[in-house]
Amino acid sequence: MPRPSLPRPPATGTAGRATIDDVARAAGVSKATVSRFFNHRETLLTPDIAARVQVAVTSLGYAPSPMAQALKRGRSRLIGLVVADVTNPFSVAVLRGAEKACQEAGYLVMLFNLGNEKGRERQAIEALAAYKVEGFILNRVGDDASTIAEAARHARPMVLVDRRHDSLPADFVSLDNAAATRLAAQHLFDRGYRELLLVTEPVAGVSSRLERSAAFRAFAAEAGIAGTVLEHAADDDTACLAQALQQWRQQAAGRPPAVLSGNAVATLRVASAVARLGWQFGRELGFIGFDDTEWAPLVGPGLSAIAQPTDALGKAAALCLLERLQGATHAPREILLPGELIARGSSPPVQRP
Repeated sequence: MPRPSLPRPPATGTAGRATIDDVARAAGVSKATVSRFFNHRETLLTPDIAARVQVAVTSLGYAPSPMAQALKRGRSRLIGLVVADVTNPFSVAVLRGAEKACQEAGYLVMLFNLGNEKGRERQAIEALAAYKVEGFILNRVGDDASTIAEAARHARPMVLVDRRHDSLPADFVSLDNAAATRLAAQHLFDRGYRELLLVTEPVAGVSSRLERSAAFRAFAAEAGIAGTVLEHAADDDTACLAQALQQWRQQAAGRPPAVLSGNAVATLRVASAVARLGWQFGRELGFIGFDDTEWAPLVGPGLSAIAQPTDALGKAAALCLLERLQGATHAPREILLPGELIARGSSPPVQRP
């Protein structure tokens, strides 16, 4: 059958982009017919009409809005991902794992960065809900009670990552913080360090930091060694941290000192303070930190680290949410994954006199 010819293409819509009206006029059919073409192809159309619509679509370069098509079917195929801070390597790595799993299931991810600002979680949920996301993966900042009310109002499934909220009935995926902290502290203890310092971002309201601090203190008490927690905020300058490290090392009175950093952000702050003091990791103090970043092997003699299974965490969170979207109604689950010890030159065995 010869290909149908088209009249001269009509003027297109806004900013030169073809609209469904343009396609309908060019093909000599109704908008409803064009819509059927995209939703059912030729199953509800005669071959001649389907061919005319196809020629019009190709000639005009028309592409239907994926969002509009999804909403007509009652599904957006969008997942809302809220992260505490995209400058934290942990958040970015978890995002990659979640996004990969969502894409494999036919979903796209919309990201909202909280920027570590407390009180924005409600705003994030409200904004993403306006785009008709089908569910949320939430890496929280603090203990914002309004989050619960906003989540309940939209009645969409939600999965929490890294930071729990006991009042929010949702699946929770995280590193096993207590076990990972003990793994790091035991490594330093086995290497001969007897004066330990945990450097962490402010702890209040962040469950992962609370769990690591509690496990650190418990280990020090059980081992009979000194264990101090130092909270360091983003607006605290490097000089303050350098002074605190110097005073702490002096107070060790000859006992081998070592630092455990609470995450990659804290590690960078410690590294900056160590450079300011003219110290070297593994010489003036031992060191191990949470998060095995790409740059950890490049700092000093190489930074020992507790590697979080970030890809697996993101994937597990996405799979939990996808199960809920498919109708799963079981009780909220808690999935805790183990960390991995990566020993490098920053935590060498202590040389006894």
